[in-house]
Amino acid sequence: MTDIPTDLTWIRAAPEDEEGPGPWIEIAFGPDELVHLRETGDPTNIVTTTRTKWDAFTKGVQAGEFDHFIENDDEGNPPSPH
Repeated sequence: MTDIPTDLTWIRAAPEDEEGPGPWIEIAFGPDELVHLRETGDPTNIVTTTRTKWDAFTKGVQAGEFDHFIENDDEGNPPSPH
């Protein structure tokens, strides 16, 4: 198990104009090319991955690889590719 540094700078993944409590995902880039993720509703539960895996995931999101997980809108239309 990886020890989580206590001095991480957490970045909230929320719309800029959103001020509510969430829950939101927060991301922190730590030493040794590690990336840490947590939910604001339970900040003690932290998932750790490598920077290489994180970069592959974010590229997949940008490429639309996970769009099939998004539900259709109220009119039954599939999500927009962008």
